[in-house]
Amino acid sequence: MKYAERIDRIELMHTFIRIIESGSLSAAARQLNLSQASVSRRLSTLEKVLGVKLLMRSTHAMKLTDDGERCYQHAKQLTSRWLSLEEELKQASDEPIGTLRVRVPHAFGQQQLLEPLIQFLAEAPQLNIEWKLRDVLPDFLAEDIDCAIHLGFEPNPNTVAISLAEVPRILVAHPALLAKYPNIEKITDLTRLPWVALSLFYDDKICLQHVTTQQTECIEIQPRLSTDNLYVTKNSVLMGLGVAMVSTWVVKEELNRGELVQILPEWAAPPIPIYLIYPWAQYYPARLRKFLALMKQVMPTIVGVQAPDRSMQQ
Repeated sequence: MKYAERIDRIELMHTFIRIIESGSLSAAARQLNLSQASVSRRLSTLEKVLGVKLLMRSTHAMKLTDDGERCYQHAKQLTSRWLSLEEELKQASDEPIGTLRVRVPHAFGQQQLLEPLIQFLAEAPQLNIEWKLRDVLPDFLAEDIDCAIHLGFEPNPNTVAISLAEVPRILVAHPALLAKYPNIEKITDLTRLPWVALSLFYDDKICLQHVTTQQTECIEIQPRLSTDNLYVTKNSVLMGLGVAMVSTWVVKEELNRGELVQILPEWAAPPIPIYLIYPWAQYYPARLRKFLALMKQVMPTIVGVQAPDRSMQQ
């Protein structure tokens, strides 16, 4: 066994963890920015160091051996403790260092959260951030990310979910579209209109609550266009394609200019909760703790969101 291959057992264990959590040697290699041959070599080295077989591999699948399962559990604990020790020794002042990998929704990630993010980096010169924009629920293991801003209702209970804020939503349409139809006076009138659906939150059905009586009504809709992108939804409505239920902040300027009109303002869609979610662990580095503190402070103050309704949370 070569000296260079055996000197860093923490690195070998970290590679083994990435293999298991990403699902394959090739995926682990991409996440670690290594060749697949290097990852395979590290796995073989770890097996030689321990004197046991950790993985049973075939062309299309791999499976942990009993020894591999024990190794994986211990490796997770050991690497977590090592990272804790490493950071404590390097930064007694608890300053964020290293790289934080964050997943955020497209709209928030490229607009509202960008300014506080830049300020955060200015105050943490030893920190780097990978800012990944996607709107769907994150897969922490496959994507190799540390945390995610998630818009939607309660995420996976196996993750830590911190409630940050809520996004109010309203019904909007272009005035020219509404001019083609009789006045909208009650919820059932909405079924006469064409729709643009934001498929992340609704598709063929919407529910609204009366702001005074708290009465809830639901109707079925038939979208002319269904999309998973907030800006496509907004721009389609601006072009007169149909009605949509959208976040209030994204259409504020268009409403002020009269380019869009709010429909049935006495009825409100349920606000969308915003969470910061991350996997449970025994140790969280300063970069994650500081980012969480930032999001708790900033999120309720950004344009277009409101503090979460704690009375609705357990």
